[in-house]
This record gives sequence, C-alpha cells and structure tokens, in this order.
Amino acid sequence: MIDAHAHVEMFKKEVSSIIMESKEELKAIVDSITEYRKFHVWKNWELLKPYFGFIFPTLGFAPNEARRGNWEKVKKVEDFIWQHKDEIVAVGEIGLDYYYTQTEKERENQRAIFDYFLGVAEELKLPVVIHARDAERIAFEMVQRRGLKAYFHSYSGDIDVAKEIVENDHFIGINTGIVFIPEIENVTRALEIESLLVETDAPYMSPFKGEKNKPQYIKVAIERISEIKEIGFDEVEQITERNTLEFFRLNLG
Repeated sequence: MIDAHAHVEMFKKEVSSIIMESKEELKAIVDSITEYRKFHVWKNWELLKPYFGFIFPTLGFAPNEARRGNWEKVKKVEDFIWQHKDEIVAVGEIGLDYYYTQTEKERENQRAIFDYFLGVAEELKLPVVIHARDAERIAFEMVQRRGLKAYFHSYSGDIDVAKEIVENDHFIGINTGIVFIPEIENVTRALEIESLLVETDAPYMSPFKGEKNKPQYIKVAIERISEIKEIGFDEVEQITERNTLEFFRLNLG
C-alpha cells in the first residue's frame, strides 16, 4: 500500500516510530511538507530527510496560511522549492479553503498565492497537490488555465465537479474519513476507481475516534472502497497504487 498524502512531520518527536510502524505495512508515503503556521517547510524538510526513499516529499503553501497574504513568506517558500526541485514529486499542497476565510480580502490572498504557486509548478513542469474546500470549481478552473496535472486530495465536494476533474485526467483523493463522512462515500460511489488515490491525511481524519490517524490506517480506506465498489481489497490496492505511481512518477527502486 502507498499513502498518497500525509503529514508525518506533524508527529514531531514520534516521527521515527511512526515511520518504523508504517514500513511494516506500506511501500511508501507521499508527504505534503506544507508551510502552515508553526510548521515551516525548511524545518520539516530536515526532520523527514533521513527517511527519503520511503517518504517522497512535496512542497507547498497551505491555503489557510495564504489567506494572511504574507508575500515575504511566499517568496521564501518559493526559493526553497527551487532549491529542492529535483527532490520533490509535486508542488503542494496548495489551493483554496473558503470554509475558514472570513473576508473577501482573505479569499483574494488565497487566490493570488495559489495562482502564484501554480505558476511555479508550471515552470518546474511538476504536478500539483490541491487542497480545495468550498471552492472546488474555482480551484479546478485555475488548474485548467495553467494546463497542469492535479491531484485533488481529501475531496468531499460537489460530485459534478469531481466528475469534471477526472474527465480532464486529474485524480481525486479518498481519505480515511470515508468511514464517517458521507460526502466522501458519495464521491467514491460516483467515480471509477481508476480515478482515485487513497490517503490518510495523517495525523488528521482518523477512522478511530479519539486517536491520531496514522499512514498504515490507509487500509481502512481501501477496505471501505472495496465494500462500496464490490471488488476485492487487493484489486483496489493495486489500482490505486498504480494511480499513485503514475501521478507522482514514483521510483520505488
């Protein structure tokens, strides 16, 4: 199994033990090293660097950080992305989150910074990992204008938009929240498995109440997709793994 989206760095002092546990069940983790509040990309890069080869990093700028409109920080993150352009498998997560924005100015900041990093990905010829909440269509249209290949992670939005996304050769991420969020289950029912990646978004979206999510819990999402689609666990795992390898162009050696 491959976890297509996690934030292992957020486990802080538990990082080493979490990765050791994950290696027992997973082939790889794609980790979204994203600038957000106290989680600075340069610090988290160094924290995870010893595990690269099992962890495949992306670099991005979270929309809930982007709403602040701190362009000095944007430039710093952009410079860091350029420094590590040959080591990352995508730019992200980046995007729009209108759920938490309080003002139109915050949304303008998000859109401007999102588009800026789309431009960086375009220059680098890298795919993008998209966080879109209550703004899925706008994010999709912005990606389309740039002609980029995109992965809309942890998708729980409009089904018609999801269908347009996959019809345009992008992927949708189904996370472990599928066991308690009806919208994720509805999206899963509506789409072909060939359009899906599976992820935990660990330490968020735990399928077990009162417990942090872990990358190895990806099997819970695969099991639920298997039940919904009425096909075997192994087939779901193989197809979604192939999708992940294709999108991120992973070389597992």
